[in-house]
Amino acid sequence: MAGKVALIPGGAGAIGRRVGLAFIRLGAKVALVSRSRDHVDDARESMSQAVNSAPDVLAITGDVTRPEDAQAAVEQTVKAFGRLDILVNAVGGGAGTALYAAEDYPSSEWDRIVDLNLKSALFPSQAAAKAMIAAAKGGRILNISSIRGQLGINAGYSAYVAAKGALNALTRQHATEWAKHGITVNAISPTFVRTPQVESLLADETFRLNLVKRIPLGRIAEVDDLVGAVLFFCSDAGSFVTGQVLNLDGGLTATQ
Repeated sequence: MAGKVALIPGGAGAIGRRVGLAFIRLGAKVALVSRSRDHVDDARESMSQAVNSAPDVLAITGDVTRPEDAQAAVEQTVKAFGRLDILVNAVGGGAGTALYAAEDYPSSEWDRIVDLNLKSALFPSQAAAKAMIAAAKGGRILNISSIRGQLGINAGYSAYVAAKGALNALTRQHATEWAKHGITVNAISPTFVRTPQVESLLADETFRLNLVKRIPLGRIAEVDDLVGAVLFFCSDAGSFVTGQVLNLDGGLTATQ
């Protein structure tokens, strides 16, 4: 990945930071996007400390659920580094903050969760694809989905499940349309990953034990468990793979 340029919306989050660090260690330049200036600056600083140098990391503030911010992030990345090769859509989550019975799911919360998990990938993908098509050098787009895009859960997740299911479908559609430009589009679908975002859920011992019991490998996923699949899809190793949604779930979906 030496010399490649990667844009990571959600790059200040636990998964985005770990992916960005992996890219940097393999010689890529990275642009991180977050709604919070403090968070994205902290992510850039933590990457610098981890590699004991000043890597090529661009910190961008923006809300990629808005098309103008997604477009601006792509433009800033290309201006800073001269190209864009990889997009990793790492914005999402929020399911635990909007749990409602399906028959009573409020429209305002539906819109918030769907925007956070679907528009956050749609708009950066559109902007990145335009830049990649214009450059005529192909590219890699990777969406971070969830096994909830395939499996329901009796816990009030209607909007989240719908958004991730739509993201899986959108992955296949974008892969189909952009293949002629040499752009691959894939997704990874983890089960619960141990991040600050789900700490409150995993703190519930009953919830955690029930979750682990259903995972054949018998543990919660760590952020590091995602890195290998991300690197495969985003590097030359995955050059003939597109339109795929890979489950990273410890065998959970194999039992369903």
